[in-house]
Amino acid sequence: MKRLLAAAAILTSLSAYAHEPVYHQETLKVLQEHALTNVPGKKTIMLTVDYAPGQATVPHSHTGTAVAYVLQGEIISRVNDGKAITYKVGDSFYEPAGSRHFESSNASQTQPAKLLVVMVLDEKAEVLTPLAR
Repeated sequence: MKRLLAAAAILTSLSAYAHEPVYHQETLKVLQEHALTNVPGKKTIMLTVDYAPGQATVPHSHTGTAVAYVLQGEIISRVNDGKAITYKVGDSFYEPAGSRHFESSNASQTQPAKLLVVMVLDEKAEVLTPLAR
């Protein structure tokens, strides 16, 4: 009985660990980047974000505006004081400049997910800035 309880405890702890988000391993690929000649000092970037199962982007903010479209899988997103929303293939969402993006993660522990993101931001701005913990 003790062995059964010990095995159950180990499996429970492994299960909890498996569902913790894995940060800094998603793949960002810039597809295009252009200065906006009609809006001096601004640029637009189009990129993809590939998430393996269980991966997540570190909580962050954007200085620019972002529009995202789910290409593959399901993405959980929580911005500012809003609730976490799960977006599926074909869904899109908008993030105003200055948003705090507390969660952007693959909803699945077994399937990959992929986003297409278009941003408008300052020419010298980074795509994201990690939030202080």
